[in-house]
Amino acid sequence: LRDIGPVLAPHSAFLLAQGVETLPYRIQAHVDNARKVAEWLEADDRIEAVYWPGLQNHPHYERGLKYLPKGPGSVFSFEVKGGRAVGQTFIESVELASHLANIGDAKTLVIHPASTTHAQLTEQQLVDAGVLPGVVRISVGIEDADDIIYDLDQALARAVKEA
Repeated sequence: LRDIGPVLAPHSAFLLAQGVETLPYRIQAHVDNARKVAEWLEADDRIEAVYWPGLQNHPHYERGLKYLPKGPGSVFSFEVKGGRAVGQTFIESVELASHLANIGDAKTLVIHPASTTHAQLTEQQLVDAGVLPGVVRISVGIEDADDIIYDLDQALARAVKEA
């Protein structure tokens, strides 16, 4: 007890074991959804760029295949056309996704760094720091991919309309 602390409660131990045992399946669901979302975003005219190494036009695509053969994860960023205002309105318009700065949740999370974590910077300072004004970071969850895409689509429509 002195060296390693108390034991887990039985239910807590069960939940921890359940989480560890199902991790490969959940991670694969994250990566599969990320692929669908990234490909959809890449094809959308309202998006300037998608920064996910699983896309063939990404500069690190070959490295991704070599080092991450099951997929390059589910956290990536994309740039909306229209800059800071459109990015901010997009974030305020999502309904399924949550506006949070953390990553790796079972549900989809989005954040617009230019209007949140880096809001104190000017447009030039954002660009100098590599935080483009229209960039949104997404941590794709394990919800149905079509539901995620529907949410992103309706949020983009609202953001572009209000710009």
